[in-house]
Amino acid sequence: PRRLLLSQLFQPLNLQAGGEEGWDGRAGEPTCRSQKLMLQAGLIHPASPGCYHYLPPTVRAMEKLVKVVDEEMQAVAGQKLNMPCLSSAELWRASGRWHGMGPELFRLADRHGKDYCLGPTHEEAVTELVAAQSNLSYKQLPLRLYQVTRKFRDEPKPRFGLLRSREFYMKDMYTFDASEEAARHTYDLVCDAYCSLFDRLGLPFVKVQAATGSIGGTVSHEFHLPADVGEDRLVLCPARHFAANMETLNGEQTSCPTCGEKLTQTKGIEVGHTFYLGTKYSSVSNAVFYSPENKPQLAEMGCYGLGITRILAASIEVLSTEDSIRWPSLIAPYQLCFIPPKKGSKEEEGATLLEQVYDDLAEALPHLAGDSVLDDRTQLTIGKRLKDAKKLGYPYVVIAGKRVSEDPPVFEVWNQNAGEVLFLTKEGVIKLLSKVQVP
Repeated sequence: PRRLLLSQLFQPLNLQAGGEEGWDGRAGEPTCRSQKLMLQAGLIHPASPGCYHYLPPTVRAMEKLVKVVDEEMQAVAGQKLNMPCLSSAELWRASGRWHGMGPELFRLADRHGKDYCLGPTHEEAVTELVAAQSNLSYKQLPLRLYQVTRKFRDEPKPRFGLLRSREFYMKDMYTFDASEEAARHTYDLVCDAYCSLFDRLGLPFVKVQAATGSIGGTVSHEFHLPADVGEDRLVLCPARHFAANMETLNGEQTSCPTCGEKLTQTKGIEVGHTFYLGTKYSSVSNAVFYSPENKPQLAEMGCYGLGITRILAASIEVLSTEDSIRWPSLIAPYQLCFIPPKKGSKEEEGATLLEQVYDDLAEALPHLAGDSVLDDRTQLTIGKRLKDAKKLGYPYVVIAGKRVSEDPPVFEVWNQNAGEVLFLTKEGVIKLLSKVQVP
């Protein structure tokens, strides 16, 4: 198999400088860890305020994350579709949100003078789509339709990199059920799928009661990663009986309604949001199904969002150190980096042995073949390249160091997420990495 050489990857590293070249922070603008690390590592590049180029490693991480999301959505009978980003103003006027959303909507007119917006969310569009199925039967419900697509919001102050941007990727699911009871069952199922997703990623999340805001409906929960840069204030019961976004509380609630314990406060980055909508949208578009008695009935709806690009940035925010990225290992852009000896060093013959490990590993574990990078910048010391590898967040780094000339050769293996260094033979390296999962 062809080896992936670091020198040939399009990742414009600002690592050499260790500073903030290529950095789009203006003086006095608040910044955060994930934004600095992603810019320094060449994972994102600023295009315009709140819009970024996602560079190849970020796209790899995002595609892995979407695969894991797909698995969770399909486990709850989700069916994937794709709706246009461009949405007709007529739909939004009918639901009352053309004016209700205010300046957050990116609005534009076509050459015929018809008004459109770039979709920040797709309740109107999906309800119209389902309403167009004129003979929908109760036997076809529940319908759980989702997409992963670009969304647009005209943020007044985009900041913190991908945490609050104007153009971003979101997974949005819309569900149609035959009764309120069935819709609430769907609601619980999708919330459980979100919990499963964050558990698989190893992210420390909290699920909190939330306000329904501009989406509407009667029940709503948010999923947050607690973090100092979070823009939401949360209150949590230490015994986990109660959790809420402060904006939902009446007055100053200081103790848990279940156990009476004093509530603690924290800040959170919102990475998911769920809503039980009832018939708010189905009544506008007349999205009906036919009951067993062949009577038309309005579908009971729910909607469910996951911020795909926000999860990437938020996970870097909460898992990383100040100068080294830590990815959830399942979605790291590349699982491992091989570092051969410096050119001209006395271990130089170890380069061939390390390349042999690379090739044997690709053969023994083909799922890792495209997930391994060889840092061929042999003009640099091992130490310098190891420092870069830590900054980029490879879960594993395999080094041909001083012990490569032993018989049999011994390689230095850094397990970044566990913070440990192992000394292993080639067989030991392959055995260790056989446990690595990629979606």
